Amino acid sequence: MSALLLAAGVRAPLAAQDFPQYGDDLYRPRLRQPGKDVMWLPTPDAMVERMLRMAKTTSSDVVYDLGAGDGRLPIVAAKAFGATAVGIEYDGELAALARRNAERAGVAGKVTIVRGDIFKEDFSRATVVTLYLLPDLNQQLRPSLLAMKPGTRVVSHAWDMGEWEPDATSRIGESEAFLWIVPARVEGRWSLRGEGGFFAGDLELTQRFQRVGGTLTLRGKAQPVLGAYVDGEYLGFTFVDLDGGVRSVRARIDGGTLAGSLRFAGTLTAVSGQRR
Repeated sequence: MSALLLAAGVRAPLAAQDFPQYGDDLYRPRLRQPGKDVMWLPTPDAMVERMLRMAKTTSSDVVYDLGAGDGRLPIVAAKAFGATAVGIEYDGELAALARRNAERAGVAGKVTIVRGDIFKEDFSRATVVTLYLLPDLNQQLRPSLLAMKPGTRVVSHAWDMGEWEPDATSRIGESEAFLWIVPARVEGRWSLRGEGGFFAGDLELTQRFQRVGGTLTLRGKAQPVLGAYVDGEYLGFTFVDLDGGVRSVRARIDGGTLAGSLRFAGTLTAVSGQRR
């Protein structure tokens, strides 16, 4: 097992029989054969593992592969990372092949292959979503992906999401993968309160995917927030208080409420807020 796989927590090496190259005795798909919206072209094995490492996949994850093909990505997610995996594949023969491959790999209990349309099947319970589609299909899926639980990781092979900038990229030779972390929706006006009533402010935020900015009003005086960010379900920003002290807030967003801490001079104080 390579040092990279050990560092990533990969638990078992993959063998050639886990997914016979391009089919088995019952069915042999052709490279670039046409499908519903895309042609079939499997993600290279090295990139499969790289994508799952980018998403920091663990045994507690539920991985959905949109356009599962012969099932290699769900199989690797289950066998090498211990995840529960679901592949959605429109082509019935490819879906059947993927199920047989999962059986051969010994992970049929952790891998489910659904024959279905990725635009109709429900993948909302996923904590990791992987895909290798085309740019226009990524754009069509983008609203559904952004509506998923904040913190969900999305990894695409080859194609990005347009104006939704990736949080990370990785390249192997000519192949490239893109990672996004679904951001919480934080735009709007928030009323913030610190524990014990020592701090109170009105926060107004604008948002463009994971990019945020805005102003904080303290006792009628507005100022821009500094270094604002959204990291999955967490919002963070820094501000200068009326006494000149630099303070920072990091809080977990839960719909229209937030809860977290305010840091100043090494001291943490609880802070909460509600969206108006």
